[in-house]
Amino acid sequence: MSNSMLPDMPFKEPDPDAARDDVVAAFRTADPDGKRAAAIFRATFDQLYDGQHTGRYRWDQLFKTEKTHFGTLVEINIRRAFDDVIDEPAAGDPLDYKVRGHDVDCKYSQRNGGWMLPPECFGQLLLVATADDARGVWSLGVVRASDENRNKGQNRDAKASLSMRGRAQIAWLHIEASLPPNILLGLDPITVEAVLAPKSGQKRVTELLQRVTNLRIGRNTIATLAQQDDYMARLRDNGNGARSTLRKLGYLIPGGDYEVHRKVARQLGASVPEPGEVVSLRVVPADEASPWTTELDGRHWRLAREDEECREPAPKLPSTKKAKPDTVAPPESDLLI
Repeated sequence: MSNSMLPDMPFKEPDPDAARDDVVAAFRTADPDGKRAAAIFRATFDQLYDGQHTGRYRWDQLFKTEKTHFGTLVEINIRRAFDDVIDEPAAGDPLDYKVRGHDVDCKYSQRNGGWMLPPECFGQLLLVATADDARGVWSLGVVRASDENRNKGQNRDAKASLSMRGRAQIAWLHIEASLPPNILLGLDPITVEAVLAPKSGQKRVTELLQRVTNLRIGRNTIATLAQQDDYMARLRDNGNGARSTLRKLGYLIPGGDYEVHRKVARQLGASVPEPGEVVSLRVVPADEASPWTTELDGRHWRLAREDEECREPAPKLPSTKKAKPDTVAPPESDLLI
């Protein structure tokens, strides 16, 4: 959990509230490191971008109506991802969730502190959320929309907002925590232009993996560049995929869905991809005694220095499929990631 301070939000222990603390405990027990929640925000951004079909990858590329829909999607996606924590509310209940018997309403705002509170949630517990893909951060907390915690001024829809005191009363699950990467947002304009320039989805994926090394690259980025149904096939080492093309140039591309691939990245001292991610690494043969090496194809390898030329093809990654008795394991080229 990040201890970063949010603008206009004093960070201190909120006043006692047993029900609020019970809800906080339920989420912390289910998701102590915040990875589940972080994945929800990443997936919701990607769901709206729909990069596979649109090529979009930035918030400012969305229509206003799509941005408005983000909060609804977050509420739905949190309920689905935390179905072990959240129960369906009773019929006719105006609030979104029931957690350990407590009624909870889910509120999202692009701006910290910008949550709009309709009358039906006055006095109730709120799960408040915000996320910023450009900054790569998200926050999630629980607060009670009590009279003391609300601004008295209301708009014409009778909605209120949290007061300064109310924002200070949020029990944060995670605050300014890191989102899983949206790699295209972090690239310089020249690199982005070069990656997006090819007309072929395969060439765009290959261009990214050649230019962007030792950084985790998510599945949705591959989909955004490939813009086709079988987008993960663009990675295959099958003669046409990125692994095949770039392996000849000294690139190794482990996938986070496989522990044997993650182990290779760890042994090299490189960024380790999470499930659904890959990382592109330039490698060269190494002395067996060198630190941060991995053994593949009967040889030791290390990461190439930034200014070092790769004079030999990279080795094949370990197979992730078990061989049948008395047969040879299938080659890595048969794998998707």
